[in-house]
Amino acid sequence: MKTVFFKFISLLICIGLATSCANEALGGVINDSDGDGIINSVDNCPEIANPNQEDLDEDGIGDVCDPTDDTDTDADGIIDAEDNCPEIANPNQEDSDENGVGDACETVDQTDTDGDGIIDSEDNCPEIANPNQEDSDENGVGDACDIVTNMSIPCESGMADIYPCNGYDLMSHLTLSELSINGFGGGTIEGNDSWGWTDPTTNKEYALVGLSSHTAFVDVSDPVNPILLGILPTATVNSIWRDIKVYQNHAFIVSEAPGHGMQVFDLTRLRNVAAPPETFTADTHFTDFGKAHNIFINETSGYAYVVGTSRSGTFSGGALFINIQNPTAPISEGGFGAGGYSHDVQVINYTGPDSDHTGKEILVGSNENEIVIADVSNKANPIILSTVAYSNIGYTHQGWFTEDLNHFIVGDELDEQNIGNNSRTLVFDLSDLDNPTYDFDYFGPTLAIDHNGYVKGNEYFLANYRAGVRVLDISQIASNTITEIGFFDTYPESDSANFNGVWNVYPYFTSGNIIISDIERGLFIIRKSN
Repeated sequence: MKTVFFKFISLLICIGLATSCANEALGGVINDSDGDGIINSVDNCPEIANPNQEDLDEDGIGDVCDPTDDTDTDADGIIDAEDNCPEIANPNQEDSDENGVGDACETVDQTDTDGDGIIDSEDNCPEIANPNQEDSDENGVGDACDIVTNMSIPCESGMADIYPCNGYDLMSHLTLSELSINGFGGGTIEGNDSWGWTDPTTNKEYALVGLSSHTAFVDVSDPVNPILLGILPTATVNSIWRDIKVYQNHAFIVSEAPGHGMQVFDLTRLRNVAAPPETFTADTHFTDFGKAHNIFINETSGYAYVVGTSRSGTFSGGALFINIQNPTAPISEGGFGAGGYSHDVQVINYTGPDSDHTGKEILVGSNENEIVIADVSNKANPIILSTVAYSNIGYTHQGWFTEDLNHFIVGDELDEQNIGNNSRTLVFDLSDLDNPTYDFDYFGPTLAIDHNGYVKGNEYFLANYRAGVRVLDISQIASNTITEIGFFDTYPESDSANFNGVWNVYPYFTSGNIIISDIERGLFIIRKSN
């Protein structure tokens, strides 16, 4: 019965394919050489039974008689001879690297030497973490390990790139966005104060840069290739005022952001940043006070002096005394309100020339309209020694001792706008702390506003807003002479009396690198020309 059925089917096929079956008897025995029920004319393998007509490679020759090996070991529908992965199913034949070996069976070395989440075979910087694969010059070598990412620019013919200069080369520059992470802070951020830290173990140098939304930590050991290691977000909200100082390998950060208090960050954590930049958290958040304008640390005594707090507070915005000898466990020890609101202070363990006060802890405050000198050795009983004012006061902003402690150099922040003079730096004779005297004024070559200034040896480094950083020779200060010997101007557009450009300068790295924090342009690293 089965044979009759197949013959009937074959007959029907022949009727439909009259030409193909012309040589087959319609009324007799249908020609089916292999007896598989498929007549020879339509059989893909007429001599060898192949009743289901399997033809895996679709070449018209049945698998049972096809000289081509139709084996499909992995049963993915691709015969081994054509399969880029014959023993492991890879039906879509994915081959990402186009090397002829299917992804499903290609053994890929997963080694990630630098731990940045990118395997070495695909990493443009396999031995130094570069998780975002930055390659600024598109040379196939990641920025983190490309020794030519940046190049120093010498000061030649009065210019370093677009920046006017005299005697100082531009080593590198990081913009505000490069000092942040993926636009952290939202909207427009601004730069403000800065400080530096040298790791006593590795001798690496780091810039600590204040911005309105955070503090940035930058490895500047290679000054032409600075690396943003991470940021510490503001403790509360954004503020254009943030100030940083360092003690015992810890950064102490205050801000005029309401309720900010003082953040303490262990700087030794910067030694082990595997995948920069990171978003850090503070090691301690000290909240015995809220907002503050500034902080100074006497590294000899281990006390932080926080100034510019609330005018309505217990100490009227004068200096708060905070014991930080254990950096992560600060202790409030009162304050000094007798001198009124203090914008900035310098506090030292005094070594002369006034022998009456040798060995005492002396505070000199820039208190808006005068200089206040106090003995703060006894935190429970600070004593004002003297005050000294001067003519044409705008706003007594900040000051610094000469290294011999004979003179105190002060910047008035508002006299350039209110009075119209060129940048004015005031010098006071403090050789007798009980009877300080105004000595003389130095006027700079521009109209720009003076801001923070620091003494290093016989040089005074002045952050001069739109006029950049000005370097002054103070070796003849005892003869009432100060001379400008160099500058680097980060605000080439103008030297007028406005609040743009350089906020702070830090000149104390032993390498000679000098860091500049600019309100609009971020971090500059400069060095004295050879």
